[in-house]
Amino acid sequence: MDLGDILSKEQIVTDLQATTRWEVIDELIANLVATGKIKLEHRDAIAAVVKKRETSMSTGIGFGIGIPHACTDLIYEVVGAFGRSRKGIQFEALDNQPVSLVMLFLVPQGQFQKHLHTLAKIAKLLHKPEFRTALEQSPDAEGMLRIIREQGKN
Repeated sequence: MDLGDILSKEQIVTDLQATTRWEVIDELIANLVATGKIKLEHRDAIAAVVKKRETSMSTGIGFGIGIPHACTDLIYEVVGAFGRSRKGIQFEALDNQPVSLVMLFLVPQGQFQKHLHTLAKIAKLLHKPEFRTALEQSPDAEGMLRIIREQGKN
């Protein structure tokens, strides 16, 4: 499964308003509700499981990247939302730098291998400097999705 398979242009937030990792998790989960990927009544429970995972160790992996993620039995397929921040988000990242690109994803409970595989693919892709630069400079969600689909084929 490629990153481009998880996202649609509606699941890309080109100008995140969040300034903290907790706010960005809420903002991207709100996007998943708005796009029909998760049910409104599951929003708080899903936010809680993502934040619990994030509390154990920041998913700010450096290079301006955050990958908050969790497993939950409230979904039946891998879902995600991608966000870009122009001003940077305090994420308690490993390199102590603000995060500008955030990929939140959820994996159905019990699919541990899929969870690890998805996380590894996203991290590998986002570690490419030319990929990050292209996403940061893209004018809109459509352009960002095109970049993700073109460069995300591994």
